[in-house]
Amino acid sequence: MSARTLPEATFARTVLGSGPGLALAHGAGSSIDNTYGPILRGLAAHHRVVGVDYPGSGKTPRSTTPLSLDDLADQLVAAAVEEGLDTFAVSGYSLGGLVAVRAAARHPERVTALVLTATLPHHDNRLALATPIWARLAETDRELLPRFLVMMAMGADALESLSDEQLRQALDITAAGIADGTPEHAELAGRADVRDDLAGIRAPTLVISTTQDWFTSTRLHHQIADAVPGAELVELPTGHLPMVERPEEWQRLITTFLSRHDA
Repeated sequence: MSARTLPEATFARTVLGSGPGLALAHGAGSSIDNTYGPILRGLAAHHRVVGVDYPGSGKTPRSTTPLSLDDLADQLVAAAVEEGLDTFAVSGYSLGGLVAVRAAARHPERVTALVLTATLPHHDNRLALATPIWARLAETDRELLPRFLVMMAMGADALESLSDEQLRQALDITAAGIADGTPEHAELAGRADVRDDLAGIRAPTLVISTTQDWFTSTRLHHQIADAVPGAELVELPTGHLPMVERPEEWQRLITTFLSRHDA
């Protein structure tokens, strides 16, 4: 069915639920469980959910070479097809949004809808400054890295609501969830570019703009929504972590949109 030959599906995957297909693409430095864990079973209540862990995440071995957006997109599609899904929606978060867009561009006959959360068409100057720091800390200073990530990723409302003890817990949780492949993920986030893909997207698209986001600004979210024909944009008042700050609202936005476009 696909116009492109798919590779062997080799990435570790998560498969849950039944119903219309939904492929999940996680964020950089994370995994399917850490990105979608709080809403995973809610999504699987009405969908056959398939997500893959990028190299260096979950049980997928770390890559010894730079990552390719095409490879990540093809691996996601190959895993969904191997699980029996001929067509499916794709939900992509942060870097996963670029993976989702590239999957729709390379395999348009399979992707029925897109949900893009806290994502970007290409890096802006802030991300160009942040990603080398992120990658270097992941390689050299795993004690400082959680502080950088919490500072950058949490919205101001959520961050300032934490007590000293809650902040320490947030740092511990962040440290425990850092993927071994973070340097490669961050490097890809700093150079990936899907601007040329956007105008050709024909799948119904929802862009969820995280309005207190420092990693990916609302300006970038609007660039995607403006470039994809017919795309809808909704705002979610969180930083870069909707799964932590407002998981129920995030899930509701995804499932409500998909209920209108499930194949």
